Amino acid sequence: MDFKELATKRFSVRRYTNEPVSKVDIEYIMECVRLAPSAHNFQPWKFLLITSEEAKAKIRQCYNRPWFAQAPMYVLAMKNTNGCWVRPEDNKPHGDIDLGIAVEHLCLAAADRGLGTCWVCNYDVAAVKRLFPVEGFEAVAIIPIGHISPDCPHPEKVRKDIHEIVEEI
Repeated sequence: MDFKELATKRFSVRRYTNEPVSKVDIEYIMECVRLAPSAHNFQPWKFLLITSEEAKAKIRQCYNRPWFAQAPMYVLAMKNTNGCWVRPEDNKPHGDIDLGIAVEHLCLAAADRGLGTCWVCNYDVAAVKRLFPVEGFEAVAIIPIGHISPDCPHPEKVRKDIHEIVEEI
């Protein structure tokens, strides 16, 4: 499929089967993440692959939604709090931007493999810090990954008209 088809295909999946994600698929997805660009190539990220039953029970304490508990695995996306590029002119750190690019690579790579994801940011921050402490890193998003359940709602994408977001000058 071409890129537009892939971008159209990807949606926020909130219903998964219990089929595990294959090691081959995980390696493919994470290799796509590894290839993501970042400001000055700092790659200010770390990704925790949450696959053990113990770790999954912990991450489920951080976002208590029934659909979230269905996912067979999760990725905790973290940014290096001191290792991102900072624009000198205005001291704008680019860690969140860089990590956002990498997470979208993750979501699109998963969609390319026929898997579903959902970018979760509204989690219990204190619980994540307590349960998944990584020195020098801050959790930014939790991404459940899994096979999409056949009965998963898939609403049509609603986006602004192109003329509302693009201006030629």
